[in-house]
Amino acid sequence: MKAITRLLITSGLMITATAASAHPGHDAGTGFASGLLHPMLGLDHLLAMAAIGFWSVHQSATMKNSTPLFVIGGMIIGAAIAWGGMSLPGVETGIALSVLLTGILIATMAKLPTVVGGTLVAAFMVFHGFAHGTEMPAGAALVAYLAGFSIATLALTFLGRGLGVLMQRTDSRFGRVLGGVVAVTGALLAAA
Repeated sequence: MKAITRLLITSGLMITATAASAHPGHDAGTGFASGLLHPMLGLDHLLAMAAIGFWSVHQSATMKNSTPLFVIGGMIIGAAIAWGGMSLPGVETGIALSVLLTGILIATMAKLPTVVGGTLVAAFMVFHGFAHGTEMPAGAALVAYLAGFSIATLALTFLGRGLGVLMQRTDSRFGRVLGGVVAVTGALLAAA
């Protein structure tokens, strides 16, 4: 099976997952395992992080190399807001919009200056980090949970980056279509 065919099949399967499964995995134990599973099992988190990695491939070298730092930085800030007992309005909308807007960035092949792109990525991830922070299981070890979702987040971001590199070797229309599919999924998540 050709790599592009596998990529399209995998993308299709990811897109057909139901929105109701957006935040499972909280009974996976406490600490590290729960933190690791949360971003891997939620369609919204999975798509946003992979899409950001995919998009970063088409950016300047500085933005591309800094994307993992912006992703983790935003996640940690968001989780810290939740763990500090503060509120963050519109979390689910922010998460859905992160999927929608990243899909649009991919579909349009938009190149952003590092300051703008980095701020946007970090802002997206604050919402995701807040969701992770508020959904930490009772009794979970904070550092272990943080390590788990940080590793999962980076893995998804680098998976998306790998897909982006693979797509660079093919016709750019595939990347644009994939971006459109991600954007539509984000719109559906926002409407749900």
